[in-house]
Amino acid sequence: MYNVDEADIVVIDTCCFIEDAKRESIDEILDFIEYKKQKPFFLCVKGCLVQRYASQLVEELPEVDAWYGVLSPYRLAEALEKKVRFLVEEPETVYECAPRSKFSSYAYVKIADGCDRSCTFCAIPAFKGRFKSRSIESIEAEVRELVQNGVKEIVLVAQDTTAYGIDLYGKPSLPKLLRVLDSLEGEFRLRVMYMHPDHFDEEILSSFCDSRKVLHYFDLPVQHGSDEVLVKMGRIKKSEELLEMIFSIRRVLSDAAIRSSVIVGFPGEKEKNFEELLEFLKVAKFERLGCFIYSDEEGTVASELQDKVDEEIAKERMEEVLSLQAELAKESLSRFVGEELEVLVERSTKNYYVARSHLDAPEVDGIVQVRKDVNLNLPSFQLVRILDTDGFDLKGVLV
Repeated sequence: MYNVDEADIVVIDTCCFIEDAKRESIDEILDFIEYKKQKPFFLCVKGCLVQRYASQLVEELPEVDAWYGVLSPYRLAEALEKKVRFLVEEPETVYECAPRSKFSSYAYVKIADGCDRSCTFCAIPAFKGRFKSRSIESIEAEVRELVQNGVKEIVLVAQDTTAYGIDLYGKPSLPKLLRVLDSLEGEFRLRVMYMHPDHFDEEILSSFCDSRKVLHYFDLPVQHGSDEVLVKMGRIKKSEELLEMIFSIRRVLSDAAIRSSVIVGFPGEKEKNFEELLEFLKVAKFERLGCFIYSDEEGTVASELQDKVDEEIAKERMEEVLSLQAELAKESLSRFVGEELEVLVERSTKNYYVARSHLDAPEVDGIVQVRKDVNLNLPSFQLVRILDTDGFDLKGVLV
């Protein structure tokens, strides 16, 4: 259980992106309600789940002391100091700075939030609101502070990073932001997550090529490989266009690592559509891939579609996708065996160092196991020769 014996206030941050996230959030709240019976404290629940379901939660869980929607750290601290019981207003998704109590080898920097896209399966606009970007100046200031405090990898995140700046500068401005951050002094690297493949273009690709600090890592969730399903999902690019996008990246950047995600069991997904997805994946050969089972989200277009896919069939399809991806990833990662890669060494075990290359986003991808031949100051960048891969992790030695 959590070490909250000395706590006067406990804050639970919630998510409601998919059904599993809702369930996990509710379970966490119930656990703390039970713990509160043994040791009283002020229990606050905040975030997306509250923003979306405030009235139902307040009625069903009276043991919770405070309910706050999506708000900034400053508003949160102010509300907690005053012991405000209920605060659910217009979602406050972006703010000028994200205070840090401690610094790690990597840090997430939110450059925008909310979404204006029209994917039929996604409820994010309902509780996060319209797309909003932070100014380049505020992002630059936060990154500079993080680097000065020893952070080695900056991970830029938003619901859709390809749309960054369109609300502030009149056009998508991710390339401009990358150029500014790339010019900052210090030993660090930049990773960009969550780029919408329908809006990934040549200008964005060129900005990756022209930057010294931006990793050749492309997080492009395609969601499916069947044109029929893509149309139902509200996506723009067809499967051939998506493959051409992938090929264009690899033509100019031979070391590119492409991560994607797909959804199986979408309403109306026939066996033929699933086979098209498998063939698409065999051609795309993503280095990294996540696979999710579709779940209805109330208020979305997809939730109203007929011809739902049986849950057991969807589970079988997910297992088949993951099995195929294990083979494809091993083949794709094998091309790095014998090559030298710069890695970020982050921690040490008894027998080896744990590092991440450009292929490895924190928390979702693999690692590089580096043989422990010498003592290193951590975290640090090191050059490693890759000796082997199991299809997920790489193994290597210091050069």
